[in-house]
Amino acid sequence: MERYSEYKDSGAQWLGKIPKHWDVIKAKYLWNEVFSFSENGSENLLSVSQYDGVTQAKNESRSESLKGYKKVVKNNLVINIMLAWMGGLGVSEYNGIVSPAYCVYRLKKAANPQFMHYLYKTPMYLAEFARHSTGVIPSRWRMYTDDFGQVLTLIPPIDEQDKIVSYLDKVTSKIDEAIAQQQKMIDLLNERKQIIINNAVTKGLNPDAPMKYSGVDWIGEIPEHWELKQYRHLFHNLDYLRKPITADLRSRNNPLYDYYGASGIIDKIDHFNIEDKVLLIAEDGANLLLRNLPLIYKAEGRFWVNNHAHILKPIKDDYDFLAYVMESTDYTLYITGSAQPKLSQANLNAVKLPIPPLYEQLKIVEHIKAKTEGIDFSIYNAKRMLTLLQERKQIIINDVVTGKVKVS
Repeated sequence: MERYSEYKDSGAQWLGKIPKHWDVIKAKYLWNEVFSFSENGSENLLSVSQYDGVTQAKNESRSESLKGYKKVVKNNLVINIMLAWMGGLGVSEYNGIVSPAYCVYRLKKAANPQFMHYLYKTPMYLAEFARHSTGVIPSRWRMYTDDFGQVLTLIPPIDEQDKIVSYLDKVTSKIDEAIAQQQKMIDLLNERKQIIINNAVTKGLNPDAPMKYSGVDWIGEIPEHWELKQYRHLFHNLDYLRKPITADLRSRNNPLYDYYGASGIIDKIDHFNIEDKVLLIAEDGANLLLRNLPLIYKAEGRFWVNNHAHILKPIKDDYDFLAYVMESTDYTLYITGSAQPKLSQANLNAVKLPIPPLYEQLKIVEHIKAKTEGIDFSIYNAKRMLTLLQERKQIIINDVVTGKVKVS
């Protein structure tokens, strides 16, 4: 692809040079915040994901009233102020409602909203959103409307915006198909692996062992000599170690430790709360209801854990066995809330797990590792290809929407 014939200084170091005929304006001159609220909460519930933008909620529940949620119409920009810097925003293709904690904007001058969607999801804009967010640590960063309003936005001529969107829609759709194929392969491999794990941690390794009904639907029958034990009898709960990080605790002289939130490892932090072999399980957040995402993380070493995850240390049972059985557990009945699902400590303590004698736990762990080693290698390769495809897609989008290359 060719470059534009002439470039100019954008006036902002982070934007660099841009095509000479493009404009740069602050977001406050491009967007108006919208304050329109649902009267009865009956509209289509939407969610905002850092991966997919604005989508229709997959696990919509009317057990809680959605009255007072913010209305969204097609082509509105919706921003999760807590996750803007991680891509938690997007232009909506749907009419519906979102959490009142989100910000909703509509264009106040001629522009292609999908161009803005592509632009605002680029790494350079996510970094700018981070610079315009306030808070002591990443998990508490917020980008409010006044902050967003100061973000410089690239504005090509409208006909050029349309060409760019048309080109990117065509090119990225092909990459998305390849990504979907890789993701399907990963899902199938994970499903195969999970079947192996589920059978081992609920049925054991002896197919001739006498069985008994566990009394728990997702478990079914278990070997007669196994026990059902609640979380409270299996783990020391270390949630009291979760402490907010303040500015005076941050020190550039400290090493960086992995940071765990409700969705897994998401960042690095300069201080740590945990230095042990513990198991982390999400406490709240939308991902609690997405069964294809892991709730469990094995934390070995030093971690900083925020208040969106439980910290559990096995009392006497095998660490690896408990991690496997925790990953196999159905927590649906123990999760409360819809817009902000929560797995409280009290509910978690009541969850029952099938527990064999310790010697049998060790054999089961050895069996699972042997049976899943090849699957793990295939998953690793598929994820690597998935990452390469995602990187290629992002490079193409970034080069086009920032004017580094010209769409003819």
